[in-house]
Amino acid sequence: MNDSTDKPVLVVEEHDDRVIATLNRPEKRNAIDQQTIDALHDLCERLEQHPRTLILTGAGGTFAAGADIAQLRDRGAAEALEGINTRAFMRVRELPMPVIAVVDGYALGGGAELAYAADIRIGTTTTKFGNPETGLGIIAAAGATWRLREIVGEAIAAEMLLTGRILNAHQSFAARLVTHLDDDRDEAMARAHKMADSIAKLGAQATQATKRAHLAPRSAHPQIDLEEQSVLFESDDKRERMGAFLDRRAKR
Repeated sequence: MNDSTDKPVLVVEEHDDRVIATLNRPEKRNAIDQQTIDALHDLCERLEQHPRTLILTGAGGTFAAGADIAQLRDRGAAEALEGINTRAFMRVRELPMPVIAVVDGYALGGGAELAYAADIRIGTTTTKFGNPETGLGIIAAAGATWRLREIVGEAIAAEMLLTGRILNAHQSFAARLVTHLDDDRDEAMARAHKMADSIAKLGAQATQATKRAHLAPRSAHPQIDLEEQSVLFESDDKRERMGAFLDRRAKR
C-alpha cells in the first residue's frame, strides 16, 4: 500500500458515520498507480462491510492529475482487459453509502474518472476536469466514455473526450460536473462534512436503498423502487421516524 518512501498513498481517517480518504502522492500530483488502486480496494472492502459516507479528496492542491503514465506505458492488452482502474472505480461507485469527492485542482484522465464515480462532487476555484487520453494514444476506459455523458450530456462529453478539452472551475460548475464551487479546499471540505452531517441524520437503510435505486438502469424501474420500499415499509426505523414526526406535529 506504500510507495518507495514508505508513505501511505491513501490516507484514511475513519469515524463512526464517515470516512475521509486523501490521495497522497502530491509529488506525483496524486497520479493513480497500482498501489493507489490496491488501497482503494482495501478501503472499499471496509466500507462494504461497515457502510459509511466516504469523502474522497487529494493532497497538495490536486485531486489526481491522471493515472501513473510510467505504469500505463508498460501495460499491454492483457492488463487492459483486466480493467485495473475501471473495476476499482466501479467499486467506489457502487459503495452502499454516498461518496462525496472534493475536487481541488486538477482531475484529469484517471483522476477525473475517479471523481466521476462519486455521487456528489464539490469543486474549488482551481478545479479543472479533463480527459486527454487520446493525446497519449489510449482512450478514457475507466468510466468516462459512458459516465461522463450521464453527468454533463452528450455534447460536452463528446468535446471533452474527442478534443481533450479541459474545463476550468466555472465551466465545470456550468456543466454540472460539480454542484458547488468554494474558494479553497478547506471550505470545500467543510461543505463535504456538512453534507455528511446531513446524511448521518437520515435513515441509513433508506439512504442505501435510495442509492441502489438511483444507480439502477431505467429498465429496472419502477420494480426496484417498489421492492426497496416494501422492505423499508416493514422496518423499525421507518416506524420510529414516522412516529416521531407525528408526535412533533401533534405537539405543534
